Amino acid sequence: MKPVTLAALLMLAALPAAAQGTPAAEAPPVTQANTGTPNASDLLFEQPQMKNVAPGTKLTYDYVRRSGISKGPFGPPMDDTIKLGIEPGDKPDNRTIRVEMFSGANRFPAGPFEDMPGNPVMTLFLEHHLMDLSRVLMANPRYIKNAIRKALRENATVTPTNVDYKGQTVAGWRIETQPFRDDKMKERMRGLDNLKYTFITSEAVPGELVSIEAQSKNAEGGELLQEKLTYDPKAG
Repeated sequence: MKPVTLAALLMLAALPAAAQGTPAAEAPPVTQANTGTPNASDLLFEQPQMKNVAPGTKLTYDYVRRSGISKGPFGPPMDDTIKLGIEPGDKPDNRTIRVEMFSGANRFPAGPFEDMPGNPVMTLFLEHHLMDLSRVLMANPRYIKNAIRKALRENATVTPTNVDYKGQTVAGWRIETQPFRDDKMKERMRGLDNLKYTFITSEAVPGELVSIEAQSKNAEGGELLQEKLTYDPKAG
């Protein structure tokens, strides 16, 4: 299996909206009532998320994937972990990060990532998700990547939320977006055009990422895709 490279991860975070292929249809922009609310893309990709993680720490994220699509194009149900080993970087807020992405037969080579300010688990999850989605839909991965990135920049809702962290309630942000809801190619998406992405972040949590979820259900409420990554504060 081809490893996830740093260049591939940075493409997801930095790719401009106008790239090769036809761009996704643009939904009306979201009006934010609170002018102090951060932009979703900046919050997820531009913050020094690792500044609150001491070198020598290991961060563990629980990963779950389920799909009820007939003939199982996403593969069997999957429960695994992604682990990040944190080492010092060249700058105070940066870290060198070693990755254990899944285990056993699920093992996916990734990293290490040198001298990074951000949390690579964000883009590791999205790259892996993008690879599976483009394969299942037989779609151009660049098209899907552009749609997700554009939605996070322009059509995401960002709202304050409370996060339960080690028995305490801490402040966080909830970011939600549906990149394909108004896409002109949505009839080709096998019902997955209603895919909803939900991100929870908090500066009080090491690495700042609390959870990522990609979810789609059919009209009867059946689960087409449930994919989630959740920080486990109890795992070392």
